[in-house]
Amino acid sequence: MNLQETFGWLRKLAFRASRVILGIFDGGRISAFGNGRGKIGMILIVNLDRQPQRIRRTLRELSRFETSDGASLASLARRLAAVDARDGRAVAATNDVDPTYLLADQLYVQPDARLEECFGPEEPIRMTRQEVAVAKSHIEAWKAIALAPCDHVLVLEDDIWFRPGAAKAIDHGWRAATMRCADNGGPHLLYLSYAEADGALARVDPCVDLFRPTRGLWFLSGYILSRQGAEILLRAMPVVGPVDMWMNYRFKELDALALSSSAILQRPDGGSDNCYSILPYLARAGIVDANAVNVPRRVSAGPVLAWTAGGDRDSLAMALSMLGLRVRAFDGDEEAIEEDGLLSLLETFDALVDIPLSPEAQFAAIAKTGARFVLEADACCRIKYDRLPAARTAILPNDKPCDTSWRPLCALLGLAPPVEPFPLGSPREWRVFRDDRVTPAHLNGSVSQRARVMDDSPWALVPEGGWPSQPCPDRATQSASTCIVRATMTTASLLLPGRVETFPGNLAAFAQEGMVCDSDGAHLVIDKIATGNRPYRSGAFASARSFGHGRFQAEIKAARGSGLVTGFFLHRTAPRQEIDVELTGDSPHQMLVNVYFNPGDDGATAAFGYRGSPCRIELGFDATEGFHLYAIDWRPGCISWSVDGRVVHERVGWDPTPIPHLPMRLHGNLWSPRSVEIAGRIDRSALPSTATFRNISIWT
Repeated sequence: MNLQETFGWLRKLAFRASRVILGIFDGGRISAFGNGRGKIGMILIVNLDRQPQRIRRTLRELSRFETSDGASLASLARRLAAVDARDGRAVAATNDVDPTYLLADQLYVQPDARLEECFGPEEPIRMTRQEVAVAKSHIEAWKAIALAPCDHVLVLEDDIWFRPGAAKAIDHGWRAATMRCADNGGPHLLYLSYAEADGALARVDPCVDLFRPTRGLWFLSGYILSRQGAEILLRAMPVVGPVDMWMNYRFKELDALALSSSAILQRPDGGSDNCYSILPYLARAGIVDANAVNVPRRVSAGPVLAWTAGGDRDSLAMALSMLGLRVRAFDGDEEAIEEDGLLSLLETFDALVDIPLSPEAQFAAIAKTGARFVLEADACCRIKYDRLPAARTAILPNDKPCDTSWRPLCALLGLAPPVEPFPLGSPREWRVFRDDRVTPAHLNGSVSQRARVMDDSPWALVPEGGWPSQPCPDRATQSASTCIVRATMTTASLLLPGRVETFPGNLAAFAQEGMVCDSDGAHLVIDKIATGNRPYRSGAFASARSFGHGRFQAEIKAARGSGLVTGFFLHRTAPRQEIDVELTGDSPHQMLVNVYFNPGDDGATAAFGYRGSPCRIELGFDATEGFHLYAIDWRPGCISWSVDGRVVHERVGWDPTPIPHLPMRLHGNLWSPRSVEIAGRIDRSALPSTATFRNISIWT
């Protein structure tokens, strides 16, 4: 049982119960609202079409209060259809929003030395589709206010509630704001709801009821905007970056005000699919230790049988995987699969793409499995389409993959369309979703049974009895074609610069002082110097650019000591994919190898969580006593690991994950896991400890 999750649900239930009880009682009169000059004459509620329960809940909350005329506050409410991040056309590039902003913009609202040190203020950040949709929704509200018949409008998001004493706080704040801004006919912008940037909120001219912010406010859950204020915002467009951040730059020209404390709060019991572009940067800087995005889980929408038009990319297979299905794809020219084979495959996989079926197997799929069927328009000739049950069949558009392709697919499966665009997918010849495993032979002792716990996710198979898979035959490394990077690491390298960052599972923060180069190579040193909110300081480096398939090798002398991991790996985010070599200080005679896969094209946000299947390879030597050559050979459909020129481990598709397919950066680091299961408990008496890297090469 997850006690934290249980307590979370109990808190939500308690909140909902309190709202039901409070709903019985009158919330009071808020004289700031009503008709005529000096009043707030309209309330705009920003609400998604697919969330009608939220608008009903918000209207119930408003109906507890009265205007100055004695009418229900809900009588002033108007629904504003929010822009949906799942609609690709709605969040497409326009002149209203510039989706690329700089880290300096985040630092303007909430300065943080750790964030600036890690990335620098000129680091470009790309807004998520959710952030673009939120910005466009508020822009539509401003356009409506500019044309509104009243002077002031309250803008509400649809997940709010009025805290106890809200009526009095709003009235007092509105009275003070109109007195301060009498020459302007009232305030242009008054925050009724906000979150303070930690230690960064600047309050000017404070009084009992309100203050004048210069910067340092987050969120736009509830704010009053004048007609003239809306015109000022519209003239200042495009919105650059998240809209609540951008608003901080407008405070001076709007003469913005805020209540001394929020009168309107966001409900804690409402789910959110928002994804924040700054989160990965905060995690890497060690400022946050958890992601606010739920990890996609394996869904129960299968079984699905799908056939494509035979294009050169696995678009449909990638899309089904992004929906949380475990997908196996076929080339389509294999020998026809009989009924028993089909039923056996459906015990492991949720969706089968381009599977060749015998007539009997196709009949069984229709009559016995309850499967749903998906066909690309030009694929109808590849299957007896007229035999498929219409209620369980979807035909995808005939044009190139686009966001509209999600609709028939998700409607058939009863799933919500993802926020991410419909994927282009990986080239078919890369065999990302092909099952290229062979029947396991008798396992010898070359692979240790010791393994970390694996996720039973759509992207990792969990064999009976756990890992390992079949060891590969002992053979020499195959030669790669061209060496494109060669770095001795005896001096600082522009190709592989040092890193200043960390990640949630790391007890150490990486700093420039943690990497020292000399004639022996790059020394990564972990010591007991506390850095940021981490008890240890260490070193790391990473390639300045990303690479596709190739061979990546380095001579490494691993760090000695329990609780330490010397890492040499390929990694990317959005979506997260990774190929690891890890040398753990508690088991210096073994090498830990791992693969992480998440689906999607570049930029897809299903990139959180650990979903690999690690295993340990016996080295036959102590990795901390001298240099050895470690290599990752990453090719379409296959990954092999070699040590001192001999292949020691190999994986193919679905053994036990799909093979990563997107470009990744090469990393080296020395870190200390929070989990003692990975490398044991850290031995502070062994610090400082050093891992050394030299003669790094990248071949394509």
